[in-house]
Amino acid sequence: MNLKTFPGGLHPPDSKQGSAGQAIETCPLPEELIIPMSQHIGAPAAPCVVVGDQVKKGQEIGAAKGFVSVPIHASTSGEVVAVEPRLHPMGKPLPAVVIKPDGEDRWDDSLKGADPSTLSVDELKDRIRAAGIVGMGGATFPAHVKLSPPAEKKIDTLLINGVECEPFLTADHRLMLEESERILDGIDILRKVLGIKRAIIGIEANKPDAIEKLTQEGAARDIAVQALEVKYPQGAEKQLIDAITDREVPSGTLPMEVGVVVQNVGTAAAVSDAIRLGHPLVERVATVTGPGVKTPKNLLVKIGTPLGFMVEQCGGLNGEPAKIIMGGPMMGQTQLSLDIPAIRGTSGLLIFRREDLPKRLEAGPCIRCGRCIGVCPIHLQPTTIAAYARLDMIDETEEYNALDCIECGCCTYTCPATLPLVQSIRHAKGGIMAKKRTI
Repeated sequence: MNLKTFPGGLHPPDSKQGSAGQAIETCPLPEELIIPMSQHIGAPAAPCVVVGDQVKKGQEIGAAKGFVSVPIHASTSGEVVAVEPRLHPMGKPLPAVVIKPDGEDRWDDSLKGADPSTLSVDELKDRIRAAGIVGMGGATFPAHVKLSPPAEKKIDTLLINGVECEPFLTADHRLMLEESERILDGIDILRKVLGIKRAIIGIEANKPDAIEKLTQEGAARDIAVQALEVKYPQGAEKQLIDAITDREVPSGTLPMEVGVVVQNVGTAAAVSDAIRLGHPLVERVATVTGPGVKTPKNLLVKIGTPLGFMVEQCGGLNGEPAKIIMGGPMMGQTQLSLDIPAIRGTSGLLIFRREDLPKRLEAGPCIRCGRCIGVCPIHLQPTTIAAYARLDMIDETEEYNALDCIECGCCTYTCPATLPLVQSIRHAKGGIMAKKRTI
């Protein structure tokens, strides 16, 4: 295969063998679903139901507040038993609607699908927005915003991200193998919205079965597949663009600057459901894995399902959990509890025991080895930015382009001095943004 890639990055063990061969299983309904109003980048939705309301699956329960926002929907039918702050993956209680399922899982009768060929571009975008479609790779950026570039930004290429470069995660891999028709149909709809023909699916070479399947099935639709070198963070948006198109997104700008829109394979499948079936985004595939889980699986879960319930469907815990991560081990978020619900961006749940974690070493002085610079996919100087950040010299961190950091964790992973580089750069970015808000 002609494998493409980007400069920088590294090769952590992929650790996907535990769940890569596990077909997607439908997770049963839990006793209650906790559905946060904050599940996307942008303004949180506002609850539009009250305690005691009977809702149906797909019914809007949170109204979008602004253009960069999407509505939130009931993941099943049942009774609203609470509208209150609940513990959120962000680490603090945030507004949520709690539903007690009635077990019938009845769809809202008002939801109607349509043939995309009969809908205008504006109608397609309206339906995508109304369905609450966001980036399913974890970023949760509202899809309709990406699909609405300014008139002067001419898009010529749609890239579909099937890379799944984070270790342990296999949800996208299984989706490509089991739901390829939904993905390809969603790509056709996205091409119509953007008014373009060129569409390329990027897949890492450690998924040869997905590459073969989508290459064969995509050929009839003029959808290409590009095999990519197995390297992290190959699936990051700007690195994917660089690898496949050889275009570099300028600092501080978006992919539209180089004529590209990137969407995840899960997002494409959700777009197909939204248009063809009229179904909003109320469930997703998530990998539940790690040495702290007895039987790793890929589960189709209702949004709002508690993480602990997902673990129960995988045979339960395999020992005492020491670290709970939502997402992948490199860019995922450490969680406080298994009571937290799965949201639209929950690509995976990883559980590690104390014996699985590396022995924590005291951070030492930087030895100027340059490893962090060599692996940085953005070509930054992480140790310099981090040093300024530790001294609260925020202006200097901005001069070294701290805001361009994608927080992939490559620098921290490779640092022989075990310096918390990503945390320091994140502090710098927060300081830069705080300063901008006061100007």
